[in-house]
Parts: sequence; structure tokens; C-alpha cells
Amino acid sequence: MPIRSSDPTIQKTAVFLDRDGTIIEEVGYLDNIGQLKLIPGAARAIGLLNKAGIPVIMITNQSGVARGYFSESVVEQLHQRLNELLETELAYLDAIYYCPHHPTEGTAPYRRACNCRKPHPGMVEQAIDDLQLGKRQLFVVGDKCVDMELANRTGAEGILVLTGYGREEKKQLDKIGKAQPAYIATDLLQAIQWIISRLAIGK
Repeated sequence: MPIRSSDPTIQKTAVFLDRDGTIIEEVGYLDNIGQLKLIPGAARAIGLLNKAGIPVIMITNQSGVARGYFSESVVEQLHQRLNELLETELAYLDAIYYCPHHPTEGTAPYRRACNCRKPHPGMVEQAIDDLQLGKRQLFVVGDKCVDMELANRTGAEGILVLTGYGREEKKQLDKIGKAQPAYIATDLLQAIQWIISRLAIGK
């Protein structure tokens, strides 16, 4: 999708979103299209990024593939359905990346240590290369500690949402005392509103 904004601050920004518990409701190992439901306000949040011309990329660990719970084709079908749900609300994702691996579960080729499983930076690095994002101000939004650690490793600002596992994960972040989020949001909509307001303030 083309980047439409002429604002130089916006053009130097990209947002990476977790999937389960951030964009869609957390149901465990999602393998059924009928269980896929957008979190209220999520489509509107993504639409705000679209209108601002900010690339929005979804990155998600899907170790259910490695564990044998479902196939990659199921993951792809779910993502097609997600795109359809977003489209009905005039929103879209610029790209989707997922990691099907696990370092200790399953069998080859999915059982392996990889650079794409969050908090490793592989999916972010791949998106930067594929979308030619260059040196941008990056934000990572998610409901887990691994998302905040990913932000830390990639030089991005991490935003923890309290949907999904967010409230429980916040307790863990408080205990470990590192990879703290730049902001804690009630949900994705509040997170995106904070990003946009932060960019406006920074002009």
C-alpha cells in the first residue's frame, strides 16, 4: 500500500503489532476461523495508522505449527480472514510475518532455534528489508514481555496493551525490572492514539 502522508515525521515512522491479545482476542492456540474476533477498537486503531500513512506490520509467534496443533495453511487462512475483517472496517495491514518455529518442541523443520521467534529481531529486520523502511522511528505494540524485549532489542519504543495477557505480563515486567514499556495502554486504540499524539508533540 502507498504511504500517503506528506508529513516528514510520519514518513519516518513504522508500527509493529502483535496479533493474539493485541489485534484479536486471545483464545490460546487459535486454529478455528470462527474463533477469530477483533478486539473492539482494533480496526479503528489500524485505520488511524493507515490514514496517517504509517506502515503497520503484524508480527506473531505461531509455535502451534511446530507443536503440531495446526499447519501453516491454517495460519494463512486465519490471516486472510483477519484481512477481510479489517477491510470491512476500512483498515489494512501493510504486511504480516509469523514465526512457526519452536526451539524445543516438535520436529524438523519447525523444531529449531531461529532468529524470527520473538523476542529475536528477525521478523522486524525482514520487514524493514522487504518494505524498504530504512531508518525509522519504530514502535512495537503487544501484550507480552517478549514484545517489550523485542522493542528493546530493535531500538523501538515498546507499548504494552492490557488486553490479552497484558495485565498478567505487566506484573512480570515489574518483577524483572527491565525492558519496560515506553507506555502502557488499555488497548490497541489507546496505544495508537498515544503514538500519533507523541509524533505530533515531537514536531
